[in-house]
Amino acid sequence: MLQIRRDLVDEIVAHARRDHPDEACGVIAGPEDTRLPERFVPMTNAARSPTFYQFDSMEQIRLKREMDANGEEPVVIYHSHTATEAYPSRTDIQLAQEPDAHYVLVSTRHADETELRSYRILDGVVTEEPVEVVESYLFSHTGADDVPDRG
Repeated sequence: MLQIRRDLVDEIVAHARRDHPDEACGVIAGPEDTRLPERFVPMTNAARSPTFYQFDSMEQIRLKREMDANGEEPVVIYHSHTATEAYPSRTDIQLAQEPDAHYVLVSTRHADETELRSYRILDGVVTEEPVEVVESYLFSHTGADDVPDRG
């Protein structure tokens, strides 16, 4: 399951709408070993295409260096589909190189509707996963430990 803050979802959708009719793309980095998306990093689609995305190579190198220096990893890799549903294409599946990343797709095919879905892609196998949008990671989990001790 992908747990992601609402402000980050809003950033993904806004980026996708801004770049439409071309596909938008980017990364949300997070501290290593936490699996929590924290830092929104919109990337330039070097392909400038409505049917394909490719990170700008210089931006990608810079981002890799920043993440290494900050102890971060790519938690979410996102892009938009401009005319189809938010489901990975054959090309998306072939290009998926981060086995631990959540691949988030947003469809901008309908101006008045947002379709955002998340997938794990490993060895060519696509598995859709639930998306939990939260206001904050601080109190987003549920369970018995949420109940304050009575003293």
